[in-house]
Amino acid sequence: MEAPRPNQSVIRLHDRYYVLADSSVADQTRRVLKHADTFLITDRHGDIRPLGFEDHGLFHQESRFLSRLTLRLQGRSPLLLSSTVTEDNHFLVVGLTNPDCPEAPEGPLKHGTLYLERFIFLYEGAYYERLLTVNYGLEPVTFELTYEYDADFADIFEVRGVRPPERGERYVARVGEDMRVLGYHGCDGVERRTVLRFTPHPEQGDDRQVTHRVRLKPHQRTELHLVAACRIGDAAPVAASFAEARTTLRTEVRRRREHACHIETTNEQFNDWVNRSSADLYMMLTETPYGVYPYAGIPWYSTIFGRDGLITALEMLWVDPEIARGVLRYLAAHQATALDPERDAEPGKVLHEVRRGEMANMGWVPFGRYYGTVDATPLFIMVAGWYYERTADLDTMRELWPAVKAALTWIEEYGDCNDDGFLEYACQSPTGLTNQGWKDSFDSVFHADGRLATPPIALCEVQGYVYQARLQAARLAELMGETRLAERQRERAAELRSRFLSTFWCEYIGTYALAIDGTGQPCRVRSSNAGHTLFTGIADAEHARRLVDSLTDQSFHSGWGIRTVAGSQARYNPMSYHNGSVWPHDNALIAWGMSRYGFREAAVKVMTGLFDASLFLELHRLPELFCGFPRRRGEGPTLYPVACDPQAWASGAVFLLLQACLGMSFDAPNKRVLFNRPLLPAYLEEVTIRNLHVAGGALDISFRRHA
Repeated sequence: MEAPRPNQSVIRLHDRYYVLADSSVADQTRRVLKHADTFLITDRHGDIRPLGFEDHGLFHQESRFLSRLTLRLQGRSPLLLSSTVTEDNHFLVVGLTNPDCPEAPEGPLKHGTLYLERFIFLYEGAYYERLLTVNYGLEPVTFELTYEYDADFADIFEVRGVRPPERGERYVARVGEDMRVLGYHGCDGVERRTVLRFTPHPEQGDDRQVTHRVRLKPHQRTELHLVAACRIGDAAPVAASFAEARTTLRTEVRRRREHACHIETTNEQFNDWVNRSSADLYMMLTETPYGVYPYAGIPWYSTIFGRDGLITALEMLWVDPEIARGVLRYLAAHQATALDPERDAEPGKVLHEVRRGEMANMGWVPFGRYYGTVDATPLFIMVAGWYYERTADLDTMRELWPAVKAALTWIEEYGDCNDDGFLEYACQSPTGLTNQGWKDSFDSVFHADGRLATPPIALCEVQGYVYQARLQAARLAELMGETRLAERQRERAAELRSRFLSTFWCEYIGTYALAIDGTGQPCRVRSSNAGHTLFTGIADAEHARRLVDSLTDQSFHSGWGIRTVAGSQARYNPMSYHNGSVWPHDNALIAWGMSRYGFREAAVKVMTGLFDASLFLELHRLPELFCGFPRRRGEGPTLYPVACDPQAWASGAVFLLLQACLGMSFDAPNKRVLFNRPLLPAYLEEVTIRNLHVAGGALDISFRRHA
């Protein structure tokens, strides 16, 4: 790969698809909006700034359609008063006022005379802004408002730091007095255009800015409107009006959450975490022909990922099973049907990632439709089984059953490439991912002395996924009347569990090996991967007890959460992406597993650490990950420089954590909701769940702590 650009630091040096860290999100306060295939990142002023803020922009289908959009009053940046993303996560409201402007057209303009409010949202591939301006002075005022804009049409991978071999051609066109078109003829033959419409017509402007001259009497107000529509190919350049788009968006937000249950507690800060997580998760949902699908994360992963979608669906299954239905149907429709080593595809394998940007279209990155994941296929079967357990939706199960059988066939015919009885991976694509579990950075699988594992690699958590997948497949096979298949799956599940327990357990370190590498040697590393064996049920009871003790000791638990590897391990680095950081979704899955083995107190400890972390984070939003430094009194968690924020499976973590503490499970075919020894932490005196839909009915239930 081409060397990084000068003055840029590299987070993952040897990974082909690292994220460059020119500036850290830890030293910025960003504002994020998303709708469908479009997302926006601005600063607190609502500006898209081109220098020092590499992830800022208006992005649509993985290309940046605005790389600059800044508001200036008399050539200066207005002073910030307030900046808020509404609770539903769909509107950005920014309050501003004017600085001292001695050079105003009709005499000096004293600071604080004007109030400006930017109301911004996205809808159907377009950016909408209403700029309200009010004169609170005693005299009439005249001033100039200028929008500076540009579009570099950079592919999201280029924004991440992967330089394309060549670039297409940019152009600017003016259409009448109120419209500008920023265009790009891509190397992939696709034309991308940003169509900007200003209302009222600006008095002056050029290819990179427009200026409105405004005159206001005392206490008079006026509005300016800007619509920036992202258009690909022959798509129509006209967007809905501001009022129509705003009304339709609000209706859509309400409709999408109608069937989800609602959670309320006696702790307002915990409620803030739940509400923000819910808003983030629903913002990440995108309509597809198969139902809703949670895009993985903003900015780097605002697209469909198989593993991320399945884990998010699992976290949200008790709250809103429609998410799981959309994920399962989409992945079934895009299951691999043929061998394609360039895409790491084999018949029956479940999708890893979909990309539609210029670099993917040109084949400069392999992820146009990429299958390089070892765990999405067994996770697909697991989630399908648990979806039926949660909903008793037999029609959807009949629809999914051929895909479930194809996934089983992939596990049996392609998954065990060295015939050792375990599911493993070895990258076939020359440009694909080296590691293909959820920890997919190049250095995430290693031996006790720090040596990297050699493929094919069998990860410990993946064997648990296969074990649980076979049990779920057996249940579904019986449902479909295929009793022989059900018996065979249960037998193979039992054989796998026996083989796993004898091969992966490492008595010396008191946990399961991270992996077995291509030489047959176990990676004797204390990793959070082993915690996933709890929620899949492949761990035996005594191993589970020791594993829980290990995961909650100081070398693993930072005080905020369980690290991806223990502090005593050779490659431990609290600032590493996968070798010492804390990932909320990882913690949630582990806590759920602890609860399933009866260790409720440990699950509460995990939830408490993440809840405490949320108190230090803006909007109570948990990011994709944060650094694994030990907790210190009076300080919050250390942010990871280029984490996605929000990230769907981080947003879903609180719901699975709460399920773990309540010991909640479902038996929808028999119309039952089960609570096994629920336990609440001291900071939650009462938890109320309303509108919990089960098998055609709905219930409300409250839990209260008692001594």
